Amino acid sequence: MIRTDALDQLPVRTAVPALERALDERGAAVLCAPPGTGKTTLVPLVLAGLTGGGPARRVLVAEPRRIAARAAARRMAWLLGERTGGRVGFTVRGERAVGPDTVVEVVTTGVLLQRLQRDQELAGVDVVIIDECHERHLDADTAAAFLLDVRATIRPDLRLVAASATTDAEGWARLFGDAPVVEAQGVSHPVEVVWAPPSGAVRPPHGMRVDPALLTHVAAVVRRALAERDGDVLCFLPGVGEIGRVAGQLAGVDAEVLQVHGRAPAAVQDAVLAGPSGGRRVVLATSVAESSLTVPGVRVVVDSGLAREPRTDHARGLSALTTVRASRASGRQRAGRAGREAPGAVYRCWDRAEDGRLSAFPSPEIKVADLAAFALQAACWGDPDASGLALLDPPPAGALGAAREVLAAVGAVDAAGRATDRGVRMSRLGLHPRLARALLDGADRVGGRRAAEVVALLSEEPPREYGDDLAHALRTARRGGDGYAARWRQEVRRLSQSLGSSGAEHGGPDDTAVGTVAALAFPERVARARGEGAFLMASGTGALLGDGSRLRSARWLAVAVADRPAHAASARVRLAAVIDEDTARLAAGHLWFSGEEVRWADGDVVARSVERLGAVELSVRALRAPAPGPVRDALLEGLRQEGTGLLRWTRDGAQLRLRLAFLHRVLGAPWPDVSDGALLARADEWLEPELSRARRRADLARIDAAQAVRRLLPWSTGDAARLDELAPERIEVPSGSRVRVEYGGEQPVLAVKLQELFGLTETPRVAGVPVLVHLLSPAGRPAAVTADLASFWREGYRDVRAELRGRYPKHPWPEDPTTMEATRFTSARLRRG
Repeated sequence: MIRTDALDQLPVRTAVPALERALDERGAAVLCAPPGTGKTTLVPLVLAGLTGGGPARRVLVAEPRRIAARAAARRMAWLLGERTGGRVGFTVRGERAVGPDTVVEVVTTGVLLQRLQRDQELAGVDVVIIDECHERHLDADTAAAFLLDVRATIRPDLRLVAASATTDAEGWARLFGDAPVVEAQGVSHPVEVVWAPPSGAVRPPHGMRVDPALLTHVAAVVRRALAERDGDVLCFLPGVGEIGRVAGQLAGVDAEVLQVHGRAPAAVQDAVLAGPSGGRRVVLATSVAESSLTVPGVRVVVDSGLAREPRTDHARGLSALTTVRASRASGRQRAGRAGREAPGAVYRCWDRAEDGRLSAFPSPEIKVADLAAFALQAACWGDPDASGLALLDPPPAGALGAAREVLAAVGAVDAAGRATDRGVRMSRLGLHPRLARALLDGADRVGGRRAAEVVALLSEEPPREYGDDLAHALRTARRGGDGYAARWRQEVRRLSQSLGSSGAEHGGPDDTAVGTVAALAFPERVARARGEGAFLMASGTGALLGDGSRLRSARWLAVAVADRPAHAASARVRLAAVIDEDTARLAAGHLWFSGEEVRWADGDVVARSVERLGAVELSVRALRAPAPGPVRDALLEGLRQEGTGLLRWTRDGAQLRLRLAFLHRVLGAPWPDVSDGALLARADEWLEPELSRARRRADLARIDAAQAVRRLLPWSTGDAARLDELAPERIEVPSGSRVRVEYGGEQPVLAVKLQELFGLTETPRVAGVPVLVHLLSPAGRPAAVTADLASFWREGYRDVRAELRGRYPKHPWPEDPTTMEATRFTSARLRRG
């Protein structure tokens, strides 16, 4: 029997007529409704005609998480007075409850993508609702782009709804062709904000690590909230590990402690969503409870202020979830959970001053995640570079390029980026392309069942208590009775069934099979020991095992999970398997290189014969007589890295280069550019034949750079003969001295004793540019600087004369220096003639 009373109480009901009109008129709409209004449960039932008396339609609802998909289906079935599998069903990876009468099916966005790849028309489906689209999960963005493509080409009748828990809907409305935005008002009660920062210092999160001091503080705030407030407490934490640690610290509280996350058993999830059954409850949850789920009975929220987002280090081949500060939008969503049913409070475990520095919204996953799975989806869709897809944010070019390299390496795409038959099969396994490759190739080498077992371990990282040895983790999962082991066995069955009859079983030890499959999944992470628990991965990244790891004696590892803490030079290995060199060669064959290698390293030419897997050198021997061409290239690289100072520059040679640089700047062509970059670009014109005869750094130091650079002078035009006229090394001054001109600055500099310029009223010029005259005292110390001698004699000389004539009485200091004969000598010497 339909629970009419419960349906009538859902606030979204008032927005349903406007939504139906928008879909009738435009075929697409954006629905904005706060959490708890019923947008996930009532709207699909109305659009399917199961309540409200509308026409019968088949509705597909896409949720970002399995826990949310199951919960939404159960809630809708309960509202109809039924069980899931009747008119309302769900399909998530590894679990399906759908019957012949199902008209509302809730799926994960990943399942929706699989369905679209198999059947672009979505035959029999009338309406698709993408729920929680504000969370910007990559699968949801991709599914929306595919659906818009389908609607524009083959299914104009397909109705689309983007459902968001926030009012930031303008972007989705534009994406859906300026679709109408329908807003539903939630029933919200006031929520008091209590700032509860830690009293002591707390280290910021990095990688997956959260400072234990913060978790202890969060547990203390939960205890404080229980003492100060009524009702159930909902505490937000970034991940399963942190939930477990806080739960341990809440032992003995006068409340039932429940844990809600994607890995939680279905019975626990049902108990949390069913509401309080007597005593008080503390619900420890990940961000899944921000908007995807409604937890009844909550009056207090304790927010750790942390969340988990995917990050990829493309340079090091590492991708994983990382702990970040939650955005302000997430903070508002979390706080709102306390005011769903009555006035409440949120305890924020950070300082009020920090709040304004938080990011406004979570990072769109397409901007930060590993894009290999997205790139394969796009290739299978027929748009390898994703240029034709309607996406709110385009994929970063670098990340997409790295993803396509991964796909090419595993045989999923051809040279043009189009999906191969193998790539299409991989896309339908519901796995990351790396794991799909490991499953398919591993089945041929170790057997389908064992390949499925290892890939199932890799697709959901085992609990920390399973250890860092992947083979040991496999044995633990086989005999385990915990929730992880149950989910693992279910995934093994799914993967084994997906292989069909391929992958006949093989003998051999489990450890070998585990290492083979892990290496096939992550070939860039095969690693050779460097001693003391340190390894070097083929990607070039160092890796360290924890103290006490049973893997420390291994010569080779296949690293399955690793993260690199902030500012650390090496990654930290969290899960790996022992392999041998043959397995490393098999898995990372595309990284194998054998041949001569001549390069500039450590300040000189290094020439050797080398065999390596990526950055891991397998064998090395010095080359006695490397080919001249590679040696020359290595020497040029050394000049690029360290500059032309590697050559022998005498003082006159360095001055020649400065003179040429001055002429190039002032007069331009045909005077050559003699900067390092320009000189290296014309190495053939001025460094030969000396460069080709050189073999090492010491040979470069023997090359007379001044003699070599003269080859660049404009000899063919005859201008070279004017070098000394246009940029002379020395200028003769009135005293008869020939004074060196320095060309290092903006103007040429002439440093000369003041008495040697008596009688000279015009400033000397070089290539038309006045020199900057540094006037020196008789002792050679600076007395004045001028670029206008005539002005100096009129205005500046009097002050210099007054200051210096008493200090240097033996030298001439006439009142009118323009009429005095220039001299290098004292007054007495002048009188003697």
